[in-house]
Amino acid sequence: MGMWIGRGRKARRCYGFDEIALVPGSATVNPEEVDTGWQLGEFKLKVPIVASAMDGVVGPKFAIEMSRLGGLAVLNLEGVQTRYPHPEEVIERIVTAAPQEATELVQSIYREPIKEELISSRIEEIKKAGGWAVVSSIPQRAERFGKIAEEAGADIFVIQSTVTTVQHISSQYKTLDFAKFCKQMTIPVVVGNTVGYDTALELMATGIDALLVGIGPGAACTTRAVLGIGVPQVTATCDTAAARDFHYKQSGKYVPIITDGGMVYSGDICKAFACGADAVMIGSALARAKEAPGKGYHWGMATPDVNLPRGTRIRVGTTGTLKEILFGPAKLDDVSQNLMGALRTSMGNLGARNIREMQLTEIIIAPAIRTEGKIFQAEQKVGMGK
Repeated sequence: MGMWIGRGRKARRCYGFDEIALVPGSATVNPEEVDTGWQLGEFKLKVPIVASAMDGVVGPKFAIEMSRLGGLAVLNLEGVQTRYPHPEEVIERIVTAAPQEATELVQSIYREPIKEELISSRIEEIKKAGGWAVVSSIPQRAERFGKIAEEAGADIFVIQSTVTTVQHISSQYKTLDFAKFCKQMTIPVVVGNTVGYDTALELMATGIDALLVGIGPGAACTTRAVLGIGVPQVTATCDTAAARDFHYKQSGKYVPIITDGGMVYSGDICKAFACGADAVMIGSALARAKEAPGKGYHWGMATPDVNLPRGTRIRVGTTGTLKEILFGPAKLDDVSQNLMGALRTSMGNLGARNIREMQLTEIIIAPAIRTEGKIFQAEQKVGMGK
């Protein structure tokens, strides 16, 4: 499989969201009657959208509101919320910094040590208000932070790094034993990020409860540009979903796939589900909410590095409340608003009554809408347009 890119060297053709389209079903369903629910561990959720663990997107108040609306929001235990007693002041410095100063400022801010007592206080703040406390850390700190989070009442623990594998080699620090960690934790464990079939199977075999898929596709992520690493999300989702289905046949345990990043439009979210996702994790679209701590800005969650420009700060603006972004009403100039309305309508036109049926949708390779627009304009010039 693949095509020659040079003498003795082949490359596999992979696809992103703007290269495919979904084929309408032979039957249709009333959008108001479709089931968008999904399950993570014992949690049955109505909204299959998870807010990214980015400081410009998720704070305690945002997590509480997201829970109230039926979705999940991941709080980064290695961000400003656990480094500073008053994170809103630090975030204000980030969002008001000049563009040429932003990267250096972020690097300096994240050098402040993490204060473990703040981990408990943030989780308790969310739980006290009736929200679901979903928190994340990198693998190297998972054992320590996992215990603290569990004792504080966290509902779900996420282990997230740029590229996550079971077989991690290091002589400088102790590597995390995922199987041992999952057995020790009494709450669901979500792990990511990955993009490959074999790696996904290995991670699922450790006992994880969900898998995050996506390396380098997000608007505020610079992994692909800086490191040259990444797989377009359509291919990544299809490959890992195939691993999920094989693992289910072999073990009887269904491990949900969460496509993380790279979705610019509401239609991209619909395509992610058609490619096999059970839920999606998004940042940019939710960073536009009035409740988002970044006030219309957000930046990547990759650990800042003094040698690498990781996690670009970008301006996305503020377009409405979180409820409006998820459920509408939509605004004509914002195709990323009313995400659930778009998903329901797409499912209805595809004839999918639930997410599992949407995963069976016929997918075609199609030019991007922008490309089709150029073709239409060319046809108009020579009198071929209809």
